Amino acid sequence: MKVAIFENDGEKSQKVGKELYQKLTDAHIVIDNSHPEIVITVGGDGTLLSAFKHYQDNLENIRFVGVHTGHLGFYTDWRDDEISDLVTSLQSDNKQSINYPLLDVKVDYFDAESEKFLALNESTLKRINNTMVTDVYIGDQLFEKFRGDGLCISTPTGSTAYNKSVGGAVIHPELESLQMAEIASINNRVFRTLSSPVIVASNDWITLKPTQSSDFVFSIDQEIYHNRQIKAIKYKIAKEHICFAKYRHNNFWKRVNEAFIGSDYAD
Repeated sequence: MKVAIFENDGEKSQKVGKELYQKLTDAHIVIDNSHPEIVITVGGDGTLLSAFKHYQDNLENIRFVGVHTGHLGFYTDWRDDEISDLVTSLQSDNKQSINYPLLDVKVDYFDAESEKFLALNESTLKRINNTMVTDVYIGDQLFEKFRGDGLCISTPTGSTAYNKSVGGAVIHPELESLQMAEIASINNRVFRTLSSPVIVASNDWITLKPTQSSDFVFSIDQEIYHNRQIKAIKYKIAKEHICFAKYRHNNFWKRVNEAFIGSDYAD
């Protein structure tokens, strides 16, 4: 087994990363940051997002494990005081894993070649100083003409992130679907949108065709792009998946409860 350690720059994460490196070495587990079979991230969900971007060209050969050094995240199953237990689990690894869907994003431009992206959490399209106007297609059918600040298209795993903050639904991460949530839509006697989150099955897709402008802010997870001449953006469930090494059961709804409600939750 070849393992990579991917930590953030925080003092605590660096310390835990060094401890993990030593314990893996003592257990005769090979450290290989170039061609790993397992990537252990040390930090939080943002660190795992960065690791996903770093290794996204080799996702079919990699399983991820998250160690959190702050608040519990949705991608980080292990606490920083459980490093020894994690190494023991790695030693008895039998390829156990769970796969989650990713977002395939294709952007067509008026003034450049098309680009393709993969998103783990979400992609957004916004205008900052003016109302964004865009035709929204589901499949090949025009669904609505949106007017407002922007739109957020998310994966099930991303449903608890920015999507939730703009009123989107929380979706179990094992469901193959994508979701569109509105950001401050305009609804009055003249302009109407559905004004609700839309959840689309894996065999369908969402296309945005905005009015031509150069002041869009387009994002893919943590990456933000400004001033793109966007002609259309097509979103669908990607053929690629992200794979997590699962050495123990972590109840998703318990984690949602702990993150957002904080009351007792019975397994």
